[in-house]
Amino acid sequence: MSQLGKIAVVGASLAGLRAVELFRRAGFDGELVLVGDERHLPYDRPPLSKEVLRGEWTQDRIALRRKSYDDLQVELILGRSAVELRTDAREVCLEDGDSVSYDGLLIATGGRARALPNQPALDGVFTLRTLDDSLAIRAALETKPRVVVVGAGFIGAEVAASACQLGLDVTMIEALETPLARTLGPEIGGILQQAHERRGVRVLCGRRVERFEGTERVTGLTLDDGTTLDCGLVVVGIGMTPSVAWLEGSGVELDDGVRCDETLSTSVPGIVAAGDVANWFNPLFEERMRVEHWTNAVEQARHAVSTLLAAAGEAKPFSSVPMFWSDQFEIKIQGAGRPRPSDALSVIRDSNAEQLVALYSRAGRVVGAVTFNKPPKLIQLRMLIAKGGTLDEAVQIAES
Repeated sequence: MSQLGKIAVVGASLAGLRAVELFRRAGFDGELVLVGDERHLPYDRPPLSKEVLRGEWTQDRIALRRKSYDDLQVELILGRSAVELRTDAREVCLEDGDSVSYDGLLIATGGRARALPNQPALDGVFTLRTLDDSLAIRAALETKPRVVVVGAGFIGAEVAASACQLGLDVTMIEALETPLARTLGPEIGGILQQAHERRGVRVLCGRRVERFEGTERVTGLTLDDGTTLDCGLVVVGIGMTPSVAWLEGSGVELDDGVRCDETLSTSVPGIVAAGDVANWFNPLFEERMRVEHWTNAVEQARHAVSTLLAAAGEAKPFSSVPMFWSDQFEIKIQGAGRPRPSDALSVIRDSNAEQLVALYSRAGRVVGAVTFNKPPKLIQLRMLIAKGGTLDEAVQIAES
């Protein structure tokens, strides 16, 4: 184990908290500091667009750690953003002028919700990334407004489903041909679109927002085809941008996040990254990727901890099959691997249109799988992808 006296973790996220816990579990007995820009203790983000938004879960239920933090012996610095990293002095500068020194640093700052280029500062217009965002949207939903969701990726589709389940009038707008077309392709996206439409969500694809209507509060949207939608609440769910501005000029290489090698080490010795912000080379797929999903954050936290604590030259590659899921209405969508719209697609369906397995392959090798309401199949398929299995083997699993 490397000799580090003090480790700073920047980002009080899932990856950040798990890293702190894992440092202690690995036997690190030096100083630990966890820095987060939100005032809340670390919490789970997936319920923000579902159970929390619908008012079914309280803030306490999404806490990532139910017991005391005392056993971690960690200094918590919450509600203060990191604004600069000085690698020569080995210190993280905070927005209030204080700084945190370190011998080793783990970056887990995640990202911030993207806004539309023409998005105005009107009441009733929201993005969703934080607990405070979710609570504000939930309060607005209680007034029973007409809802428009811009973006039909996972977050947008989950928000649309939640608002519809609350009995509200919901329209979802997507610039591409179907929901999730960029990640899962138009065929699977089309199946998801039909599922939303069957339950009452109006889905408009191939449309963009031209402008927002209203002076102080949003009253509607005008689309690029001239369509006008009356609404009292808009949620923009078009992805996130990695939170790396504080690293500019630090010497840590940036590239759609923090650029890491296969071990999750950055360009600066003694600094690693994990979670949504980490852009690393995945040897299993022989490509560079940045993954914004829960399982990846946990697995990368574990690996980044081991890399930072490893002796020189002993860090190992992080070879992973990314895994993701999304709950929309009664549909549990789960996926694994690195599917692309250009992959060969094989869809195995049951008599129920909302139970299926989609297999993505390249040159006969299965590289991705998506299931609707078939959790056990996904577990098997993820293991198959990890060992470089064939499409034929994947079809046998799907049909068994």
